[in-house]
Amino acid sequence: MSIEVNNESGAEVDEGLIVALAGHVLERMGINPLAELSILVVDEEAMAVLHEQWMGEPGPTDVLAFPMDELRPGAGAGARQEGDAPADPALLGDVVLCPQVAAKQAAEAGHSTEAELEMLCTHGILHLLGYDHAEPEEHKEMFGLQGELLESWQEVRTQR
Repeated sequence: MSIEVNNESGAEVDEGLIVALAGHVLERMGINPLAELSILVVDEEAMAVLHEQWMGEPGPTDVLAFPMDELRPGAGAGARQEGDAPADPALLGDVVLCPQVAAKQAAEAGHSTEAELEMLCTHGILHLLGYDHAEPEEHKEMFGLQGELLESWQEVRTQR
């Protein structure tokens, strides 16, 4: 797996841990070992711009996911058009994390910022893989899978 982390946030983030987690999630999900994933870590200002631009919502958010096929010209809002060539299966897309928002949420939830970032990274990767949580059944499936992946990650992490 090729997993690249680019930290532009100014916050200290354990990039090695994020790469290891992402690799674990992709492996557990049976993703091709040649897959490429980009993780961008940004500050609240940059995240607010992305949140407004792509989701039409004000202010920063914790995580955004941009599947590669959403970025192809001519595909409105990521919709696949009839006759489109399939997207390269090795190019998954980008996960964007905001550690400042994650830190606030972690404090409210009573756990570490690192644990929050692990959860958000896993969540973002699941979105790249086509999971969503708009409908109750989707929510149940996605969050159940997210919980299983994080639990298995904790087991692996303990053995490291």
